Amino acid sequence: MNRSSPSQRVKPEGAADVGAEDGRANPFAQRMEGLARGAADHTWALGLILVTATIIAYLPVWHAGFIWDDRTFVVDNPLIHRADGLYRLWFTTQPEDYYPVTYTMWWLEWRVWGANPVGYHVVNVLLHAFSAVVLWRVLERLTVPGAWLAAALFALHPVNVESVAWIAQRKNTLAMLFALLSLWSYMQFDRGRAFSSVSRGGAQGAQPWTVRPQSRWYWLSLIAFLFALLAKTAVAPMPLVLLGLIGWRRGTVTRQDLRRSTPFFAAAVAVGLISLWFQAYRAIGPEAVRTDSFWARLAGAGWAVWFYLYKAALPFGLSSIYPRWEIDAAKWWSFVPDLLLVGAFLACWRNRRRWGGGPLVALGCFVVMLLPVLGFLNIGFMWVSLVADHWQYFAIVGPISLAAAAMATAAKRSWLPVAVSALVLLLGLGALTSRQCGKYLNPETFWQSALTANPGSWSAENGLGNVLFERGQVDDAIAHFQKAVELKPDFSTAHYNLGGALREKGRVDDAVAQFERAVEIQPSYSSAHYYLGEIFREKGRSDDAIEHFERAVEIHPEYAAAQESLGLLLMRKGQVDRAIVHFRQLVDIHPDDAVDRNNLARALWQNGQVREAIAQYRRALEIRPDYALVHESLGGLLEREGQAREAVDHYQRALEIEPGFAAATISLAWILATSPDAAVRNGQRAVVLAEAAQRLSDGSNPTVIATLAAAYAEAGRFREASEKATSALQMAIAQHRTALTNLLTMQISLYEAGTAYRDTERGRK
Repeated sequence: MNRSSPSQRVKPEGAADVGAEDGRANPFAQRMEGLARGAADHTWALGLILVTATIIAYLPVWHAGFIWDDRTFVVDNPLIHRADGLYRLWFTTQPEDYYPVTYTMWWLEWRVWGANPVGYHVVNVLLHAFSAVVLWRVLERLTVPGAWLAAALFALHPVNVESVAWIAQRKNTLAMLFALLSLWSYMQFDRGRAFSSVSRGGAQGAQPWTVRPQSRWYWLSLIAFLFALLAKTAVAPMPLVLLGLIGWRRGTVTRQDLRRSTPFFAAAVAVGLISLWFQAYRAIGPEAVRTDSFWARLAGAGWAVWFYLYKAALPFGLSSIYPRWEIDAAKWWSFVPDLLLVGAFLACWRNRRRWGGGPLVALGCFVVMLLPVLGFLNIGFMWVSLVADHWQYFAIVGPISLAAAAMATAAKRSWLPVAVSALVLLLGLGALTSRQCGKYLNPETFWQSALTANPGSWSAENGLGNVLFERGQVDDAIAHFQKAVELKPDFSTAHYNLGGALREKGRVDDAVAQFERAVEIQPSYSSAHYYLGEIFREKGRSDDAIEHFERAVEIHPEYAAAQESLGLLLMRKGQVDRAIVHFRQLVDIHPDDAVDRNNLARALWQNGQVREAIAQYRRALEIRPDYALVHESLGGLLEREGQAREAVDHYQRALEIEPGFAAATISLAWILATSPDAAVRNGQRAVVLAEAAQRLSDGSNPTVIATLAAAYAEAGRFREASEKATSALQMAIAQHRTALTNLLTMQISLYEAGTAYRDTERGRK
């Protein structure tokens, strides 16, 4: 057979001939061709309409805040805040899940928007709008009728609100854009063979017109697909869709097509395995999300497919948390949805050369893109519900495109009613989308709407309880947490939250019971272990506290609060070496945290590692120059190391920052009164400082009074010095402070002899 020239391409089998009817010109066809040529000249305008319509429909979310796990992913995520966060997000197992491209975008945005949610929402809406534009161009390249209408339906469909209005679902909007760009690039690469209007008739049809492939488009397609995978692995089935489209447009899939698709499948498998590991060991952990059998999951998969089709066709009663189905695989009727689905595929297949070709591809793409979320893989959210609106974001393109193609085909027979219907449909979907956005404005509207749609949702009860607790409505929060526990007794998070609320009300023993129940259900619950440690520390049960703190950091080594509490408690118990280990881990977690550096320096100093302690104090001051406590501590260490002049500088800086800082006041008074270096001593200033320190104390601190005595002596006021030292001596004896008693006895003899004291041992006892 001769190869068709570009001007003589063979139409796809079953395509309507709109150019002639019974040998006569078709006025409607001529009009539509004219409109098509005009549209081609104004592609940018049609694209702008898509973007504008999307922005208008999603205007409410521009005023929305953070909901549910938005804070976990962005606001409270230390990896997003860290300077080296990109490395950790890409090349370590520290993230909760492996979405490095999405995390990278949040990492960059955090440096622009910070904790302001508006920027994140705007970007999500724009990503969705741009995806609609690219979808239009993809469908145009596939010569799918009604391509622009399909893109508009996608842009305005309310089922997609969950993916767009929920910041945490940036994974969806970003992955969708890259996936569509990958498809479009592949079409550019293979545009003359697979995606033109060519015969699908096999040996009896004309061979497709071919152009020499441009390899750069192939590699761009592969790179875009890899980025899509790294934004969200749920796009992994896309190579199957690509092969399906090739087979649909060309009538066959060749070995060359399979070879070209191999890198796509390899990337999907590789990234998919990484994502499964993160799901198993980071996002979910050892707790079982689903314990049902394969057959129950198979039955549930059929339920899910029809559920998603139903919501795509009739997007009413949408909810962020649908009731979790209980599927009994022992009952035959549980498999009716699967049988109906198989029947639908068979019907389309048998009629693929008449009316079934398009529906077969649309349904196939729909089911294939749903494969990762049909229940055969464990996903953390399935503990809450087996279906979710955001899980059909990639799949909904299939039925939407089919519906748009059907409307466009019907318009060839009667265009005005169809055009009016399409306009009404788009306006209706836009209104529903705008209304649905209102449920995502803030945590309260989010959880309240979930409870309204699903009153038995223990997850929503818990979420609303959290909102009320953060507002200070603790009693109301307790009621919701208790309801969540009643609905699901093995809900460890609700027990944990109830424990926190009870602790806030002073019901500590009841709180302990709830925290212990949480770790009984979920032994790896690091936060519950941490708060048990805090309660036991407050009760003086230090060994029990250490046990729970250690368990918390064993489970979650990056748990900074647990590391800090454990380190401080170990240091108080004299286990300084062990404390240093945990403080070092804290510094690794938060290298730019001055408090962590201060804690490490204190432990190092106490352990005799003076040089490193000084280095840590200096680094803390580089991070936070106005850290008064570190200035005072560094001054004390430098004083003991014989660096009196620098010590004075740090004491004075501490007092500039915090004028009422008692420790810095007494330390500076002592060094000004007793330093062996005459250039450092200043008796009059020492007296002023020591008297101020005495006023700050309650008059029962012998160290403060001894410092005032030394200051009087340096100022030549020996009688007053002797009196103060004698008073301090009596207090030291009463408090059994032997070292200070001996020092004061020696100082009194000096003062009585008219001699000031010099601290040649470089430090007070």
